[in-house]
Amino acid sequence: MSELLLKDEVFSIIGACMKVHRTLGPEFLESVYAEALEKELTTSNIPYRRETKLEVTIRRKADE
Repeated sequence: MSELLLKDEVFSIIGACMKVHRTLGPEFLESVYAEALEKELTTSNIPYRRETKLEVTIRRKADE
């Protein structure tokens, strides 16, 4: 099994996500969770960038 990169950082981020979901439950829209997660990350001093645009490329096989 491979070792997880940035293990402590990943643990902190997932913990923040779980805390938000545990607090709010499953009944809200994505935008509510985004606001709550932003507040939780800020409170936990976890740096983040909200809704950063990413370039997405799809590789296709040569025969397609």
